[in-house]
Parts: sequence; structure tokens; C-alpha cells
Amino acid sequence: MKIIIIGCGKVGYALAEGLTEENHDVTIIDSSAQRLQDVTEELDAMSIVGNGSSINTLLEAGAADTDLLIAVTGSDELNLLCCLIAKKQWDCHTVARVRNPIYNKEIDLIKESLGISMIINPELAASAEIARLLRFPSAIRIDTFAKGRVELLKFRIKPEFHLDQVSIAELPRHAKCDILVAGIERGENAYIPNGNFILQNGDLVSIIASPRNAATFFRNIGLATNQVKNCLIVGGGTIAVYLARQLLEMKIRVVIIDKSMERCQLLIEHLPEAVVIHGDGTSRKLLMEENLEGVEAFVALTNMDEENIMLSLFAREHSKGKLITKVNRMSFDNILDQLDLGSIIYPKYITADYILRYIRAMQNSIGSNVETLCHILDGKAEALEFSIRENSPVVGIPLKDMQLKSNLLLGCIHRKGKVLIPRGNDTINVGDTVVVVTTQKGLDDIQDILKK
Repeated sequence: MKIIIIGCGKVGYALAEGLTEENHDVTIIDSSAQRLQDVTEELDAMSIVGNGSSINTLLEAGAADTDLLIAVTGSDELNLLCCLIAKKQWDCHTVARVRNPIYNKEIDLIKESLGISMIINPELAASAEIARLLRFPSAIRIDTFAKGRVELLKFRIKPEFHLDQVSIAELPRHAKCDILVAGIERGENAYIPNGNFILQNGDLVSIIASPRNAATFFRNIGLATNQVKNCLIVGGGTIAVYLARQLLEMKIRVVIIDKSMERCQLLIEHLPEAVVIHGDGTSRKLLMEENLEGVEAFVALTNMDEENIMLSLFAREHSKGKLITKVNRMSFDNILDQLDLGSIIYPKYITADYILRYIRAMQNSIGSNVETLCHILDGKAEALEFSIRENSPVVGIPLKDMQLKSNLLLGCIHRKGKVLIPRGNDTINVGDTVVVVTTQKGLDDIQDILKK
């Protein structure tokens, strides 16, 4: 596909990186020549210096025959204008990043009236992921499929779980519920395991299950499953506003610390039920005064990765609560995994996953759509949800008779409200949604799971 990306910031770069890896024809527009030079030196993409709302600039980028235009500049209004021009002038698909909470209640109206294909809000998406984790604090990460009826959860094996040297085949018997192990991360290696794979303490394990079975599994191995009752947030930015609203709706007590008096006054205005503290969130004295030792959740959401990392390391030493750390840069992700920062949230990659999912759905071929896409196993694998809408080569065939590609796992089948952990005699039917876990990137259609 021919794709134009307007805006070469963190999200723009992450998108360009993912799309060029999947062999899309990508052109990036940005007003900064330096930013574009840095990107084009590393990625196989064209670049144009200019204003993305200029018709001449868009024509130079090939907008007249482009398939999709994605606007992810720092300005919501510019993003909307770029999409409006592209839609009206060339009738192509458009995606806009819109971040300001002011527009949040009007998103559907804006999308419909301007004819925009998709609007993505990175901060809202990140806050929703954090809220899911605080609802189920045992997990390091939670991704949902089938409209919430299926979950993919990641956790770390600890000695008290008594799972060391247990094989994957034996795990359901130990757990006394129906789950499927979708992936294992051990050191720098990631595996999609078979039944003979032996678990070890320290492994990061990703499981697929219904919410009920996931809760049963964690309870049976000795992990708490109840949502937190209180949360301390350091950093009062946009993610904090969205997150606090969701947590207050969940009846969770919220305390937010921010060093800007102006920002604190805005938080008090928008979040009257939250406790807002004006102060330096990196102050040991202030954190202890705000009962860091007793909180059930600690979320580091400042604008500096280094501050968030240090805050979470300090919180880990003084609190048994759930830790969540926001990180924008991925340069040292292998080091971060070793620091045990709890759940690490990467807003730009959450955004990129949403947009990549939309692009996969656009490329749909034989009656199945990518409904959900997320990167798992430290980005080395993908979990995709396909909706089976028409007959295809996978329909009606027992799974044991399918010639599946290597390093690919059928995680679950959702059928008429029921979640099935698939066995050899099960079949995929029209109307099902199917979750697939694979290290093979770029699956667009359910038939792509089969060997050629």
C-alpha cells in the first residue's frame, strides 16, 4: 500500500518503522529537515520537508494516488485539517491523532462530519491499558480480544508459585482451569512453546484465557486478583487526567502529584473527586508523606523517562503496590526488562498497534478481518484476532489436519459468547473470532496461517 505519514515525532517514527518492515510504500512529511534526515538514514522511506496541510506538498508526496494518509503531528487541529484536505481532494482513507481531552466527547461527531476513517488518542489508549492493569494487578500486561471476553495476560513466575520445572502440558492440571500458554520470554529470547517446554522461575509467561479462567488461574497459583483500592500518580499530564477519570469511576481513590501549580489548578477543576498535591514527585519526603508504603498502586507518568524509571525503582523498594511506568523511548528496552519496573507502558507503540490493525483490516482479502492486533513477547511476536465472515480454506477443517506455518499458535476460538481453548478436533466456523499468536509478521488474513 502507498501510505503518507505527516509528522515525524515518536509516533510517526514508530509507524514508519512498522510499515516499512511490512513492505509498504511510505512517504513521511515533516517541517523539520533534521528529523527527516535521522529517519530516512535508518528506514526505507521517502521524505519531504514541508507543511502537511499544503496541497502542493501533498501532491509532491503522491497524495493523488495514495491509499492512506496518517496525520500524527503535535497539533490536533493540523492533523484534522490534513485529513480533511486529503479526504475531500483525493477521497483516500485517513487517520488522525487527536489528543486534547476537550475533543474527547465529540470524537464520533468529528470523525463522521469530516469523513475521517479513524481517530486515535494515544493518551486515552494508554490510560485504558493502565486502568485494565489496576483492575487486575497480578498481570504485567493485559490485552483483550473478542470485545473483552478473551484476555492475553503476562506475568512473571516467582518461586512461591511452585511452577519451576513444570512443563506446559502439566500447567492446566496445576492451575485447575482451562488456559493456554501463548508465549515465554526468558532473558533475551522469546518462545512460542509446545507442551514439552519446561517453565523456570523468572520466566515471563503470556497466557490466553477467559477473564473468569484467568482470575481462577492466578488465584490458584497464589496471586492476588482483586482490583486496587487506591492509586498514587506522579505527573499530572493528559494520561493522568484520562486515567484518574477511569479510576474514580471504578471507585478507586486517586492522589496526583504535580510540580506545576497551574497544572494542579487545572486538575482540581477537571477532577474534583481526586486529591491533587502541588509538589515535586521525585521528593522522597513528599512520597513518604503521601503514604507510598501503603498504596496499592503507584503510577509514574512524568514527561521524563529517567524520572519515571527512578520513581518506580524507589517505589519498588518502599511499597508492595502494583507498579506502572510510562516510557516513551524504546532504545534500552532490554535493560528496562531487567529492572523489574512492574508494567511498562509505551504510548507510541499502543498508538502504532491501533493504526497497524486498521491497515491490516484495509488489506483484507477473503472474508476475514484483523479485529485486534498487539505486539507481545517484547515485540518479537504478534497476537491477532481474526473475524471469520465468509468461507475460506480454514473453515470446517479439524485443527489437527491443518498445515499451519511454523512458530504459530491458535490461541482461542470465540463462538457465540463462548471461549474455546482449541484442541485437535475443533474446527473454525463462519461467525467465529480466532486469536492467533505468531512470530511471523504481516498476517493480513486468516488463510495466512496456512503453509503455502
